[in-house]
Amino acid sequence: MPGKYDDLTKSQLIELLEKRDRTKKLGLVWERDELEADAAVDENFIACEIIPELSDKPAPWKNLVIEGDNYDALRWLRMTHAAKVKCIYIDPPYNTGNKDWVYNDRYMDADNRFRQSTWLEFLYRRLTLARDLLTEDGVILVSINDEQRALLELLMDEALPGMRVGSLVWRTRSGGNEGGKYFFTDNHEYILVFAKDGFRFGGSEKTFEMYRYWDERRQDWYRLSDMTVSVGYRDPRAGKGYYPIQDPETQIWYPCNPDAVWRYASKAVSGNNARIKTRFIEDWIGAEQVKFPENPQVVVWSTREELFQAIEEGNVPRSGRSPLLRKDLPDIDFWVGKKVGFGTPAFKRYKSDLRNATQPLSSWITPRSEARTKDEDEISLVSGTNDEGAKTIKDLFGEKAFNYAKPVSLIRELLRQSTSPDDLVLDFFAGSATTAQAVMELNAEDGGNRRFIVVSSTEKTADEPDKNLCRDVTAERIRRLNSSSDPKYAELAAGFAYLRTKDMLFEDLDYDLAPAEAWTGLEALHDLPLTRYNAELPYNVHEAEAVTLVLVDRFDAALIYWLKGRERHNLFIYAWAPGLIAQHLDSSAFDIRSVRETLVKGFQQ
Repeated sequence: MPGKYDDLTKSQLIELLEKRDRTKKLGLVWERDELEADAAVDENFIACEIIPELSDKPAPWKNLVIEGDNYDALRWLRMTHAAKVKCIYIDPPYNTGNKDWVYNDRYMDADNRFRQSTWLEFLYRRLTLARDLLTEDGVILVSINDEQRALLELLMDEALPGMRVGSLVWRTRSGGNEGGKYFFTDNHEYILVFAKDGFRFGGSEKTFEMYRYWDERRQDWYRLSDMTVSVGYRDPRAGKGYYPIQDPETQIWYPCNPDAVWRYASKAVSGNNARIKTRFIEDWIGAEQVKFPENPQVVVWSTREELFQAIEEGNVPRSGRSPLLRKDLPDIDFWVGKKVGFGTPAFKRYKSDLRNATQPLSSWITPRSEARTKDEDEISLVSGTNDEGAKTIKDLFGEKAFNYAKPVSLIRELLRQSTSPDDLVLDFFAGSATTAQAVMELNAEDGGNRRFIVVSSTEKTADEPDKNLCRDVTAERIRRLNSSSDPKYAELAAGFAYLRTKDMLFEDLDYDLAPAEAWTGLEALHDLPLTRYNAELPYNVHEAEAVTLVLVDRFDAALIYWLKGRERHNLFIYAWAPGLIAQHLDSSAFDIRSVRETLVKGFQQ
């Protein structure tokens, strides 16, 4: 009986063994055929064809709607948009076991014991491709429910190693009284965040209301900050943080809270040569960055007995209800004969010392119904719940054209935090195109020029052979926003090219790859907005501010004369037979490239 490895070549066996040697012993394990997975990436070539009648607004088109399997679309995008996408947001299928995604028939079987492995492999292949699309400061945001969150997070650790940032918690609905078997209602989902090293969220603008004190000497506003940490003096972590502080101007001493020692070390206690992360308290006091109480109550206990009586009567400095002086403290005799002040010194934090004008984003997404007032300090996103997404779909289509649409406010606020005005956004599980609308709304709000690429399949089945979700929902939503007379959508506009993926064998590229499809790939490769290819011309030209692109379909002497008078910097000439063009030009002065070699090399990177 033949074994499972009998058909493998020696090099394939070596590659398989090397991969197994590199496999981590701790982490997520799922059933996968590594050789088949590697082969699938370059199994065939993917091209994209512009469908003019489904595109919207005149060319050139900066935004793309791609119809096709998102695995195929991602392979094409890896050729054309590698390292160009700032933010990827996806809301993938949640693997509920129901018929909630089109790939069920192909990938899922509720009775199959490898059901989870199939879902994980499905996402793994797409996430590894998506990783190559991110800029060096790019981020990928993935929505997931509580049931699958743990598996997906481990999977993303495998697909995007070293990129984990954390997760955002989103309130999906208010209420929910069914409770289920355990009388427990799940009202939230997660958004997993993985990013390149250069990424950071925008954060929230800081309020400076707390900076209410003016320092005439420094000509700066400051606020008062607690100087203690919640560690008791007996705790080993307290270190040298338990000591008295003296105001050098008044000679008044202030006791340390035994239950919350000082944040800064003392030179007198630690020694001059002690290694510390920041400055000694004596240095802070010398820099006048410690604010001592003004006109404090001051007492002097002449004897130990007077001090103990005051402790018994509660007439000692306190922190809330807790006395700062107690009979059992190790330094209690120190306070006899000293001028002891009531009150606590505070640290002066100056506005000009702020390292950031914003404060970091909270992982908690606040429901709009619970949002704080505008004059308070906002550190979290504010979003609508699932009912907002359903209402928007009904508002645009007049019916429930799509189930489980995310609220636009959620995606818009994520993009506000994750992108700048000229960035590119990708959603390869686009569904009802909520991400596209979020980009449009954000651009209308801040005058930005963000672009989107959204990918959706037809989701046709044997029962619904004419179904086309991408055409009738994804692209249609954007079309309706572009043409809407509703005042709330009046400022929204985003023309787009509608692309359809096509697969072909590499050996048949010379015959099956149409010039129009090559033109689309080359324009995208050079980060140019897409235009319609004119097949009647012997060569097509796209002149932009930063680059000029030429695709030669058939030789024409007029091209040579045209090229000789052009600026040659960032001028790229593509031809099926580049040698023929080079014969008539100084090939060292012009960048002449093969259409086939360029696209294949980019595809198989």
